[in-house]
Amino acid sequence: MSFSLVRKISGQSQTWRQIQGHFGKIIGSEGVQTKGFFVRNFSLSSPVTMRFVQYSKGADEKTHLGILSADGKTISSLSTYGNDMIEFMKTEVDLGELSKKISSLPSEAVTKDVTLQAPVSNPEKIVCIGLNYRGHCEEQNLTPPVRPMFFSKFASTLVGPTGSVIAHEISTQIDWEVELAVVIGKTAKKVPREKAYDYVFGYCVAQDISARDWQKVLNNKQFLIGKSMDTFCPLGPAIVHKSLIPDPHNLKICCSINGVQKQSGNTNELIFRIDDIINRLTQSITLRPGDVILTGTPGGVGMFRNPPEYLKPGDVIESEIEGLGKLTNTVIKDD
Repeated sequence: MSFSLVRKISGQSQTWRQIQGHFGKIIGSEGVQTKGFFVRNFSLSSPVTMRFVQYSKGADEKTHLGILSADGKTISSLSTYGNDMIEFMKTEVDLGELSKKISSLPSEAVTKDVTLQAPVSNPEKIVCIGLNYRGHCEEQNLTPPVRPMFFSKFASTLVGPTGSVIAHEISTQIDWEVELAVVIGKTAKKVPREKAYDYVFGYCVAQDISARDWQKVLNNKQFLIGKSMDTFCPLGPAIVHKSLIPDPHNLKICCSINGVQKQSGNTNELIFRIDDIINRLTQSITLRPGDVILTGTPGGVGMFRNPPEYLKPGDVIESEIEGLGKLTNTVIKDD
């Protein structure tokens, strides 16, 4: 099932055709009101999911592009569109037309020989927002900021939804931060807030793994090394197209370590919303297709627990966001 979105503006309803994208046929006028949006039910002639993935098969390290089924059991190949997600987004493929072709695309089962990779490989930018959940501010006894705190991670931090996280020997304080990631779909510069979602391709789950000692002390309070060590950004399992997420600001978000829940929140707790973030960033920084924005983490990180808790080799990090899926990443020793 998919939907169109209707937003109430000045007492009138405006359909977001760019989000609807010809995903189906209206079968009724009933829907659900959620956070200013009216979600109308649609019927589909094929099981369109629009969950875009990059994956490899067996020992072959070649990257493949595909669409993951809703149950995660099959992948429809997008080999005719190339093998790189960012290049796919740059071509601005008509997703309405693609949805009609999905049933005829070659597909394969997701077996143990199939490995989902990070859904983007080499984004030009990974931009992060600090202190963007009230709970995360409260656990530090900090007043919520009046403007966003931006920092960045290198693309070399990226690993897939089941990739390993290295416990780098130079740090003894490696921490977890589950986050909603926004993937940009087209070049964005000086974007007004009301048009911000035109530039969003979709959403996925991220972990902003952080070496707190390097973030707070060992690099003179500059975040880069503490946030950008290799494997410090698990991402995936897929980019869920924005048409499937009617309200990204009302999603449950949680993180567990070794089966014990550590973080639990909702994206409705975001201090700075996605449209605000895109508007602010693009006044001076041009965003490109494939760029990733990590929108902050809820309370419950390890550093501010009593006593503090940090990751060690053998730990399993499970990160999940409603409607987007789950990451399961194991911490391994530094070689």
